[in-house]
Amino acid sequence: MITNTRTTGYYQRCNSLLTAVLGALLVLFSNTSIATTDEQSAREGSKPNIVILYTDDMGWGDLGVFGHPYIRTPSIDRLAKEGQQWTDFYVPAPVCSPSRAALLTGRHPVRTGLYGVGTPVMFPGDTRGIGHAEVTLAEALKDTGYRTGILGKWHLGDAPEFFPTRHGFDYWYGIPYSNDMQYVGRPSVEDLFKLQQEGKNAELRAIFADFLKSFEAPDHTDYQVPLWRSECTKHGCTDELLEQPTVQPTLTARLTKEAIRFITKQADQPFFLYLPYTMPHLPIFADEAFQGKSLAGPYGDTIEEIDWSVGQIINALETAGIDDNTLVFFSSDNGPWQSASTQFSGSAGPFKGSKQEVYEGGVRVPTVFWWPGKVTPKITSELGSVLDLYPTIAAITGIDASTADDGFDLTDSLFTGGASPRNEVALYRKGELRAYRKGDYKLHLFDRAQGGSPLETPQLYNLKRDVAERENIAVKHPEIVADLQQAVRIHRSAMIRKPPLFDQRFLDLSNDE
Repeated sequence: MITNTRTTGYYQRCNSLLTAVLGALLVLFSNTSIATTDEQSAREGSKPNIVILYTDDMGWGDLGVFGHPYIRTPSIDRLAKEGQQWTDFYVPAPVCSPSRAALLTGRHPVRTGLYGVGTPVMFPGDTRGIGHAEVTLAEALKDTGYRTGILGKWHLGDAPEFFPTRHGFDYWYGIPYSNDMQYVGRPSVEDLFKLQQEGKNAELRAIFADFLKSFEAPDHTDYQVPLWRSECTKHGCTDELLEQPTVQPTLTARLTKEAIRFITKQADQPFFLYLPYTMPHLPIFADEAFQGKSLAGPYGDTIEEIDWSVGQIINALETAGIDDNTLVFFSSDNGPWQSASTQFSGSAGPFKGSKQEVYEGGVRVPTVFWWPGKVTPKITSELGSVLDLYPTIAAITGIDASTADDGFDLTDSLFTGGASPRNEVALYRKGELRAYRKGDYKLHLFDRAQGGSPLETPQLYNLKRDVAERENIAVKHPEIVADLQQAVRIHRSAMIRKPPLFDQRFLDLSNDE
């Protein structure tokens, strides 16, 4: 081979010069670009944080992005615009305790026993709570190294052995049940039960009417709801009663402050933050800075303070530089409590019904998923349920979801904008399967007008054509009725039920007599 020495020398000089330049560049940027890349790689390889924001009795139509003309919710609207807004998202039961049980277990409440036939929710002083055999989302995440915190309403057992810190949460700051409970002057749960057993319905109605009237101008001292701080470490658990009654007008602000502190403290490790707001469950309270601000009145003030809270939490994630590694889920436990008040409760939007009913207004809830760079921004009308949260988070974090029998993994819908794997929704009230949706159609098995009596002939509605469930088309489409009835039979055959836990207390009273 013949070598050109002049050319070889030229390339050697060029290589030397190039090496020197690259070396200088490496020194110049060694503490900036390369470090940033390392940080990004580390963050991309770390487990994502999970934030669940769960309101109490917020209606489908209570947010600006869901169509309310007078309530301003810029923070939640932003999440919906940048994330995924779900129009057809459900809870499996239209009341507090069963809905929260479904979120944390991925199981229908009739599977876990966290429901009641006589009473729909848990009441103060019960010696029972969520079973220790149930694997909560917090327990599953904690087992894989997550720091877990709950700030707000629990409502799955107020005895210390059933506190959230005994079910997978490292830290809890909040109230054990709904903010209207322990009303001053109202008879105890046991006394109310005795009145009911004695047939004193007129007296019961008077007591309940007085209770509902308190919502018109509520005084937080009339509701003896306790505020707890509980924390568990490897050395044991400490429970501290901070105040009773809880000063509710400042509670949303304090929950927000606690959330920011939790995020800031845990920013260097994966965390699960569950913030079940105590509002806008009646009675409604807003901090002084928000009072009289909303065009929608006191209820609007409460929603707008929650929106402020959401904005503060998102800002904390962004400030910590972890927003791009955090899934945020925002929704409600059921529809608005319109049977208690029309003036001070929320809006179900175009839907019929409200809390305590399986019409759309009671079980279809406003829902947003947000994760910058991960969740595909869109408005989707695919079917989803709070039951799906557990397996979806499992797919994201790698935890075991084998116990979440009734949920579906929604990650394909979230990350690619694809179809939801869910095509059916079973809707329960007091442990009874009262309605069933499959695709566009919904079958009602019980009659609202008859006080919840089973229907001899089910009612059928096309929800894509009749969102208010006004026109029963069962006679016109017997083949669709038959298809949904078959789906109901399949669902029931696969459902292994446990006895209603919430009723056991009253069964004990009956047995004592």
